[in-house]
Amino acid sequence: MDRMIYLSMAGAKATMQRQDTLSNNLANVSTVGFRAELAAFRAVPVQGSGASTRVYALESTPGYDATPGTVSATGGNLDVAMKDNAWLAVQSLDGTEAYTRGGSLAITSEGNLTTTSGLTVLGDGGPIQIPPDTVVSIGNDGTVSATTADGRSNPVGKLKLVTPEAPLTRGIDGLFRADDGDLAADPKAQLQSGALEGSNVSAVATMVEMIAAARQFEAQMKSLSSAEGNDKAAQQLLSVS
Repeated sequence: MDRMIYLSMAGAKATMQRQDTLSNNLANVSTVGFRAELAAFRAVPVQGSGASTRVYALESTPGYDATPGTVSATGGNLDVAMKDNAWLAVQSLDGTEAYTRGGSLAITSEGNLTTTSGLTVLGDGGPIQIPPDTVVSIGNDGTVSATTADGRSNPVGKLKLVTPEAPLTRGIDGLFRADDGDLAADPKAQLQSGALEGSNVSAVATMVEMIAAARQFEAQMKSLSSAEGNDKAAQQLLSVS
């Protein structure tokens, strides 16, 4: 059977995988602190006799777009936007330390400081506990203070902010981790209180890429149809002879 079928099939599969990546990015266009996942194709030569001029097109994910999203002021005392390349440390569902740019925080009924998705926010000394009947404020250096009804403000912890030197790796849970393990807190890392960083996904650019990927998929399917037509024509010639 013509190798063209296998090559077209590989190209169509890679295009479908790219569409999955683009669809996920588009679905998170409004997610706080979301980093767009990059999609790219790479050429892999076909091994074997007589196939040295043929290559497979395989989809790969080289990482994420590190471009910061737009920072918008919210006025919320539990909203923070990390500056520059700072990341907020949280405890993932499996108990490991992970990092996020989503700075929309909340306080549980037990007084635990968490993200709005329910992940425990880590401080320099572990999880941060908020005393009851207090008003929380967060300083630009990540210091969390609780103000009582009589106006007294006491620090209760400091957000663990890290500044990775190498790009982080996105996990299947959407959180980021360092390849070398947990990162140390960066005392120089800063944040903007009362603001949130939006997603860095461009809805228009992503839609254009999805349309282009759809056309690429159609071209691969046409190649499959051409291969099928060539096979039928060859069979007819052989049957005549």
